[in-house]
Amino acid sequence: MMPIAKLILELEIPHAQSLKDRRQVVRSMKDKLRHGFNLSIAELDEAVVWNRATLGIVAISNSTSYLTGQIQQIDEAALRIATGLSAEVLDSFAEILPE
Repeated sequence: MMPIAKLILELEIPHAQSLKDRRQVVRSMKDKLRHGFNLSIAELDEAVVWNRATLGIVAISNSTSYLTGQIQQIDEAALRIATGLSAEVLDSFAEILPE
């Protein structure tokens, strides 16, 4: 079995005035992270609050040390992307699930 890295991101989207505004930010964040890294990403909440979102990210590799570095890079990229989208990462939680 291979190690798996997971990252949970809590986003705040202060300018979102509708579900459409929220979806635009979330979709853009997901697309940019998918494009830059080999990962799976999904929205984890029910999208009932316009100015908040929770994203779950998972990556897999045969190297725990590679995953540790990659998850840090993904976290840093998410912060940059969120800033560019006028959003904010309120919290992030990373974990490497052992083999």
